[in-house]
Amino acid sequence: MTATPAGMTYADYLKLDQLLSAQQPLSALHDEMLFIVIHQTKELWMKEMLHELELAIRLIGEDHLAEAFKAMARISRIQAVMTLSWDVLSTLTPVDYMKFRDVLGTSSGFQSAQFRELEYRLGLKNPAFLDHYDEGTTARTRLQRALDEPSLREAAMDALARGGFDLGDRSVEALAAAWLEVYRDADRWFELYELAEKLVDIDDALAMWRHKHVLTVERIIGNKRGTGGSAGASYLRSTLDKRIFPELWALRTDL
Repeated sequence: MTATPAGMTYADYLKLDQLLSAQQPLSALHDEMLFIVIHQTKELWMKEMLHELELAIRLIGEDHLAEAFKAMARISRIQAVMTLSWDVLSTLTPVDYMKFRDVLGTSSGFQSAQFRELEYRLGLKNPAFLDHYDEGTTARTRLQRALDEPSLREAAMDALARGGFDLGDRSVEALAAAWLEVYRDADRWFELYELAEKLVDIDDALAMWRHKHVLTVERIIGNKRGTGGSAGASYLRSTLDKRIFPELWALRTDL
């Protein structure tokens, strides 16, 4: 029976029966619960970031830049919380983890469809990741839509173009030159300037998350291969130089 607002309890509203029964360790070992909770909460935070990204992209597309900043700031704060959560996971020692690692089977964080969707929605659109999800699945459908629809990076480019800036071939160099004009006259182009800084906040936070992820993996499993056959820490290290908005980093040298 669905509770009415007048009779709604805290547990009803948050669906706590379902939420708190979703942690199902496959071993009898104490530390597996932490591993499950950390990864489930990350998925919940990614769900919220995707929710905020949808709003931010729409608002930027409508030239409501100031209104988009709240959603973008919220994304950055969530990223900070997610980065701090690696510190909690790092209380899991290599000995603790190896005791239950086998129950993970072929599951791996590399398979997180929400993380791939988040990358696509931000602007890192590598279509090769689609191949990890079967045709007709919800994950594949969502990722294809994210690949096809404007990303945050693309929405920012379009806003810059509507401001009258020449984006040329939209290469990193051309975009950096256009954004450099904004930065050199920040008072005139204040909303675009603020937009750029909010984009850098998100990019900075994602880089910090990746860095802390590598350190945590190295601390717990060293250079072992990841579950599911991923290359583990070596793969994660290869992602450290990824930037969603490379043009906004490049322009700083010329300011």
